[in-house]
Amino acid sequence: MNNIKKIAALFLVAGIGGFTAIGIDRLIEKPAQQVVFKQTPAKDVKLTGMAGAAAENSVNFVNAADMTVHAVVHIKTTFAIENQYNRDPFYSLFFGLGQQIQRPMQPMSAGSGVIVTSDGYIVTNNHVVENADKIEVVLNDKRSFPATVIGRDPNTDLALLKIKEKDLPYVTYGNSDDLKVGEWVLAVGNPFNLTSTVTAGIVSAKGRNLNVLSADPQTGIYPIESYIQTDAAINPGNSGGALVNTAGQLIGINAAIKSNTGSYTGYSFAIPVNIVKKVTADLLEYGEVQRAFIGVSIGDLDSKFAQDNNLKNLNGVLVKGITSGGAGEEAGIQEGDIITKIADVDVNNMVELQEQIGKFRPGDKITVTLKRKSEEKVLPITLKNHNGNTAVVKKEKSEVINSLGASFEQPSNDEMKRLNIKNGLKIVRLNGGKLRAAGIREGFIITRIDKKEVSTLDDLKNTIGNKDGGVLIEGTYPNGVRAYYGFGL
Repeated sequence: MNNIKKIAALFLVAGIGGFTAIGIDRLIEKPAQQVVFKQTPAKDVKLTGMAGAAAENSVNFVNAADMTVHAVVHIKTTFAIENQYNRDPFYSLFFGLGQQIQRPMQPMSAGSGVIVTSDGYIVTNNHVVENADKIEVVLNDKRSFPATVIGRDPNTDLALLKIKEKDLPYVTYGNSDDLKVGEWVLAVGNPFNLTSTVTAGIVSAKGRNLNVLSADPQTGIYPIESYIQTDAAINPGNSGGALVNTAGQLIGINAAIKSNTGSYTGYSFAIPVNIVKKVTADLLEYGEVQRAFIGVSIGDLDSKFAQDNNLKNLNGVLVKGITSGGAGEEAGIQEGDIITKIADVDVNNMVELQEQIGKFRPGDKITVTLKRKSEEKVLPITLKNHNGNTAVVKKEKSEVINSLGASFEQPSNDEMKRLNIKNGLKIVRLNGGKLRAAGIREGFIITRIDKKEVSTLDDLKNTIGNKDGGVLIEGTYPNGVRAYYGFGL
């Protein structure tokens, strides 16, 4: 009996202690809750763009994603491995390629592209399709089509493709000049072969120059790099995909990331859509991009120059030199002038100026606003090409050239003299085709086909236009190395 009383007493003491502890805890907790809610009232917190958030200015990505994802495609490319016997055509002509020789597997790559018209024109990066022998386009609905390269522009890292299909979903163009730093954007593409992937971020900066593109070795023309920087996640496979605003308009083509690992680390870069529009229009109409030039050498302003010239700010681009006979000289631009606007668009550095000029063609008439000492001037100017005239260049097309997958030009007299050749036709671009598959590389000068001299495109067409069977091509590279290639038509 005494034991029962002791146990009951223990339970009573434990119960009183527990309730006392709970009461003390609540007395301590209550003031803490009051302080927290007083400091950060829940009613003042707004989560923009999230489901259930009732904010008037909340960002909604759903419509923009739905308008874009169906028009972004997966691009798969196949590259030929050069066959060692192609370098010695006589071996294959006389001995053949034995069946015991196994052809190695072809390397493959992948990227993204954006449908910009309902009849199948697709924009992507040049580096996605460059040197490809086969290009396959996979739509968001899993349909697959072979693609043809309409044209490429290494100077902007853009390419235009075409598939044979109608009534396709497409993305409408926006205006990258109106894009503001801090504005929400979406990146749509196929990273790591994960199709139809959408990420969001803001515009972190504009007019970024990464120095990732090289000058054209054939013309010496420097590339246009004026990237839109965003923090939307982009990874390998996103190249050529869409950067769109919240209205679902295309404002850039995703092209690069800045990373020490090869994957996204917070910095992504896209080609402004105003450059994309101009380049694709040129490729479609002419087959070549028409580059316009002011005809001046330029440089960014610095503090010393501003101090020496009593400038209040460093906005604008300094004219450091004038090209004789160029558009700038004819318009009256002088060394020491500071260009502040191109066609009513402000330019604060060299990259922005190059971006704006890149939107025009030779022969276009625009205005240039500049400061000369303390005076502002607005000068009309007619832009020229790199040859100093206003002509545009049309790319000649033929079934023969298309099947070879190349574009050609006449080598200069100085080049022929240096190489000790009296005739030839130079390969300036290879888009994938019979010549690349045979092992020929860009810069090769064709001097003879089947022992017949070649000097012009007409010679090329007349020699192989109606030919069947094997072809033997002779020529030389710019370093003087002669080479022979054989392949079948």
